[in-house]
Amino acid sequence: MTDLIAPSPGPRTWDPALSASRAKEYERCPLQYRLHVLDGYREPETRAKALGTVVHAVLEELFGLAPGERTPEAARSRVVPAYQAVVDKTPAIGELFADHADLESWLDDARAVIDGYFAIEQPQWIAPAAREQRVTTTTAGGVRLLGFIDRIDAAPDGRLRVVDYKTGKAPGPRYVDEALYQMRFYALLLARTKRLPARMQLVYLRAGQVITFDPVADDIRAFERHIDDLWGRIEADIANDSFAPRKNPLCNWCGVRSLCPVFGGTTPPMPTEHAQWLARTRLG
Repeated sequence: MTDLIAPSPGPRTWDPALSASRAKEYERCPLQYRLHVLDGYREPETRAKALGTVVHAVLEELFGLAPGERTPEAARSRVVPAYQAVVDKTPAIGELFADHADLESWLDDARAVIDGYFAIEQPQWIAPAAREQRVTTTTAGGVRLLGFIDRIDAAPDGRLRVVDYKTGKAPGPRYVDEALYQMRFYALLLARTKRLPARMQLVYLRAGQVITFDPVADDIRAFERHIDDLWGRIEADIANDSFAPRKNPLCNWCGVRSLCPVFGGTTPPMPTEHAQWLARTRLG
């Protein structure tokens, strides 16, 4: 893929951690995980990704307003400023649109997605305990975890509800459990740092659909063991330079496919310095 963004040179100075999306990516294809996380290849910006960023920013700002001010009009008025903030941070996003009319059509789509939110919830009655919350912890096996949670609500009795906004298509019945992988990961984060949430909600804004999941302690402990086992497999791949490609239904949408031997590509040598950095994900 000619527009794949090459890794940035130089050492990595931040602490490595495992996120829900990267854990799932490794399960889907270890080589894809390696090229993204260990090597540092990045895929170009897309309109869908930018829309998700803008919508999340608008909904985060919405809950910064007084309850009576959380109206559809207030949310819609924040779409253009949110878009401009995204472009200021990542100028390449501004190049995704052919002309002004193309951009306006995309902004209208973002407003329509936000309108969909108001068909699902009444934000004037919600008092979030946290928005866009960065949560870090470690598993019982010492694996450092990281997640950014869209919204955490707290009931007067202390029960927690986790809400995650989705701007893509809602999953069919066969794929609901896969969609809940991220929510189990977030439940684990909060169980390790605060308390086990009472409810997890995936809110699909376009479809007007909400998928709920009420975690139980035994299930989340089993999921924690799964994460520890998964990291053990990653450690073995680091030690043996053995991140194998795994053909799967998402290969046609893979941004690093040009570097995959399954499709005639050549995988670059594994960068030793980055491998040593990634191995620090497990403490001790």
